[in-house]
Amino acid sequence: MPSRAWQKRLTALLGWGGLALGSSAFCLVVFQALFGRQLEQLQTIQLGRDLALNVRLTELALERYPPHMVAELSGLDLEVTVRPKPAPLPPSAAFKRQAEALQLQLCQRLSHCPMVLPDRAARGERSVWIELISPLEPIWLRVDVPSMMRWPPEPTLLGLALVGAGIICGGLFLLVEVEAPLRGLEKALSRVGDGEDPDAVSARGAPEVQRLTQRFNAMVQRLAANRRERATMLAGIAHDLRAPITRLQFRLSMPQLSADERERCAGDLQSLERITGQFLLFAGGGDSETSVQVPLDQLLAEVASSHPADQLRLELAALSVSVKPVALGRAIANLIDNAFSYGIAPVILRLYVDNSRCCIEVWDQGKGMPVQQWEEALQPFHRLDSSRGQQGHCGLGLAIVSHVARLHGGRLECIHRDKNDSGLDPGTDPGRFAIRFSLPLHDDQSTVPTS
Repeated sequence: MPSRAWQKRLTALLGWGGLALGSSAFCLVVFQALFGRQLEQLQTIQLGRDLALNVRLTELALERYPPHMVAELSGLDLEVTVRPKPAPLPPSAAFKRQAEALQLQLCQRLSHCPMVLPDRAARGERSVWIELISPLEPIWLRVDVPSMMRWPPEPTLLGLALVGAGIICGGLFLLVEVEAPLRGLEKALSRVGDGEDPDAVSARGAPEVQRLTQRFNAMVQRLAANRRERATMLAGIAHDLRAPITRLQFRLSMPQLSADERERCAGDLQSLERITGQFLLFAGGGDSETSVQVPLDQLLAEVASSHPADQLRLELAALSVSVKPVALGRAIANLIDNAFSYGIAPVILRLYVDNSRCCIEVWDQGKGMPVQQWEEALQPFHRLDSSRGQQGHCGLGLAIVSHVARLHGGRLECIHRDKNDSGLDPGTDPGRFAIRFSLPLHDDQSTVPTS
């Protein structure tokens, strides 16, 4: 494993090194194309200033000494000829333009305007012939002219190329080694926030990002293990309660018990049944259930079918919505049971659409819970003293409903209505207290009325 890690690091280092060299060459070519003309003009001006001095000194020396002696003493390339031989390769248009600019500089700095001829050797060297004034014979001075594409390049262009390569490599490093892994980590984190268990994120990118990814994966594993342990624990509790419930039911069938004792035992059994069912619902949660398109009014009617029609009234609009049917049915069943347990009959179950939201309301005629205790009532295993005196309730009913609402992207609200208020229309709301379960209706969810 360590050898493979070093191999990956060495490969990455070689890759980034090659990218840096390629970026430097690319930037050098680009800067030469962009700024080569300006630098060439500056170079021509400096070369013209130096050549004007050399030409003047050489012409003064030629007035007293022969050309070969001046060439030997000064090291200048002098040639005695009427006109230099034409170059084997024709000069480029850019070189001709530079030679004309150099001639213009010499004409401005000398008392006469010498002739300047571009010359290009077979190996690519660039030079110019400058005509000198000599009292006896025509003499030409050959001077090399450096090219902007030579190696090593101009220090200014080389510096700009290194800076550009650093910017390119730095930007690509942030994009590939930091930004892309962090984007994948952000997506996985959003899935964790939505209650899902994402797959382990591959540790890639910069070492710091890899360490962050490894810690994130460890956190996700711990969260998944905690959820599994919670589900196992709750399922185990519910399973363990099933056995004594069965034994109690068997004993109740024996004829030795009195009617009062039999009734009390039956009440205890119902309480145990309710607690066990709540634990199983909370352990399941409905997270893995797939959303399907269902006629919501028929689903709610089926959920309410176990209650007597004179105690539970239905006001359901015909709607077809994409939901998790099992989880939603359990949540609405909990709301109906709470209404019968803590409220006053009759209970009204309503279904309607309001402002692109599907609203499900469970009304009763009781005073309901205090508004300031609403957030506490949504917490698991929390009982409100004023409304939890009956048996068979473990404080999970509203917590299950709140969890199902979050699964559907909806929300849970409580509504209080005082029918003694003079400003209230008695026909507007069918009760004094209700819990509203509302779901958003998206474009991909059909909300056409069912037949």
